[in-house]
Amino acid sequence: MVKILLLLAGVGLVAFFLSNRRKARAKAGVKMGFVVFLLGGLYAVIRPDDLTWLANQIGIGRGTDLLLYILIMAFAFVTVSTYVRFREQDLRYARLARAVALQNAVRPGESMPGASPFSAAPASAPDTGTENVRPSDGQPGS
Repeated sequence: MVKILLLLAGVGLVAFFLSNRRKARAKAGVKMGFVVFLLGGLYAVIRPDDLTWLANQIGIGRGTDLLLYILIMAFAFVTVSTYVRFREQDLRYARLARAVALQNAVRPGESMPGASPFSAAPASAPDTGTENVRPSDGQPGS
């Protein structure tokens, strides 16, 4: 029964975060939850019997099991949060690159702004040492 409640609480927390992730209140709530989690972890280290008592009150046999369940839920929440953050950051970079590319676009036949008129000829390719190599060069028996 308690495991179902913990799972529902975790799913509800993730759903709340995903729906309100851009609001300052949700960000503040995440930070406060992290501080409460840290303080609770410190308290559990200092007084493990209290954690066992709390676990027994809610139907879990040991305090370590309760702590494990909470850690698993916290890890899942952090994983989802990090995934969403990186995805939003990737979209932001893509939009920025697209805006810069459109801003600096040059039509065919036009020279780039700020380029000298002598640089209109295509630049030579960097010397890779393969320009004068014929297909038969370097092969045995040729």
